[in-house]
Amino acid sequence: MYDFIVTGSEGFLGNPLVNFLETKGFSVLRLDIQNGFDLSKPEVVESIFRENRARNLVNLFALNDKVEESGFSSTFLDLDLSEFKRTLDINVISLFSVCREFIRNNTCGRIVNFSSIYALRSPDPRIYETGEKPIGYGVSKAAVGQLSRHLATHTAPNFRINTIVLGGVREDQDENFVQRYSQKVPLGRMGNPNDIHEAVLFLTSESSSYITGSEVLIDGGLNSW
Repeated sequence: MYDFIVTGSEGFLGNPLVNFLETKGFSVLRLDIQNGFDLSKPEVVESIFRENRARNLVNLFALNDKVEESGFSSTFLDLDLSEFKRTLDINVISLFSVCREFIRNNTCGRIVNFSSIYALRSPDPRIYETGEKPIGYGVSKAAVGQLSRHLATHTAPNFRINTIVLGGVREDQDENFVQRYSQKVPLGRMGNPNDIHEAVLFLTSESSSYITGSEVLIDGGLNSW
């Protein structure tokens, strides 16, 4: 049995998290499309979780305009509905499939899902220069919170399921964007990948044994304005 299964394990958040967990001595199963695991295919998901048990599941796979070639639309009025559907298919339906098979194949465990500040607020177009951040991303991430709450209440007490609501994380964004975004954050900066590490450990440890169905904001205080 693995200590952790991490989906999106090769991404800019997933890879540092896996490395962190492994340095702590945890065994980790890496699941990522880069490793040949297409989690949008139900038969793949069913096979993976039927053959691999774990104590914890951390879901970092998602479709995000930041990493997709399609980029930004000029306005939601121009957004192709197929792109909207694709975002919901990956970020909501595939996530549900992964969570369900983890639950189906384990008698107990902890799940940490990831949402976004754009589940709680609209993206401010004044900080984006390349167009409107696609509406499907925020809509899909809002659904993640409700998905986690539903699963948490219907699988308790054997499973604990929580959501981390993440603010903007520094990767390779334009410096002007970083400055505009950081000015909106009380702590004055974008997040770093390692800002989530201890939160994941906490939510998968006995220290959080009375926490389920909750949303934990890691956003530098942005949503406190």
